[in-house]
Amino acid sequence: MSMLKIEGVHTFYGNIEALKGIDMEVNEGEIVTLIGANGAGKTTLLMTCCGSPQASKGRILFEGQDISRMPMHEICNLGIQQSPEGRRIFPRMSVFENLQMGAITQDPKHFNSDLEMVFDLFPRLKERISQRAGTMSGGEQQMLAIGRALMGRPRLLLLDEPSLGLAPLVVKQIFETVAKINRENKVTVFLVEQNAFHALKLAHRGYVMVNGNITLSGTGAELLANPEVRAAYLEGGH
Repeated sequence: MSMLKIEGVHTFYGNIEALKGIDMEVNEGEIVTLIGANGAGKTTLLMTCCGSPQASKGRILFEGQDISRMPMHEICNLGIQQSPEGRRIFPRMSVFENLQMGAITQDPKHFNSDLEMVFDLFPRLKERISQRAGTMSGGEQQMLAIGRALMGRPRLLLLDEPSLGLAPLVVKQIFETVAKINRENKVTVFLVEQNAFHALKLAHRGYVMVNGNITLSGTGAELLANPEVRAAYLEGGH
């Protein structure tokens, strides 16, 4: 069943058309990745799904409901949570307080069990529960950003560049945890990434974006083996 469906979406920043008629979908239970170079429009698409900016043309459907004109907070309340690019944790707050902020729209009766679930996924956060988030390493902050999103009890988790600026070993750990969130917590994942190799190994399906257009799509394995994808995104270092 289609959980997120994007139909003919155009998004503008002023006079600049950042998305030029995007069609794609994320089915329930999948991990779907969107790869592309910096500036291709990947983050814009993720943000358009969250309602800021809004699509100027086309529709975005979440579980069959048109959300393309909804305000951001209403979209979040439907069961979509985002871990944004650059992590955007609250640096002066403790780990615990950041996780509380993630749960702010949820019934408090779920808080303790959800907190345990996040600590099971990211034991490092439990060790640092009272630490100011801004003093943690980049990898720990990324774990916190994902944990905070999970405290909002999403059915669809949007991840924007979770590997950005992290050491290879930490990236591997984060991606393994995302697979576990999908598999064991039954959360559908839409992942935007420049790290094509890790993203395509993780994802059931993928799309390639170039200059605001989707140019290729297929299973993760198909795209990993595609010569165009290999030449553009996988040469050197992987």
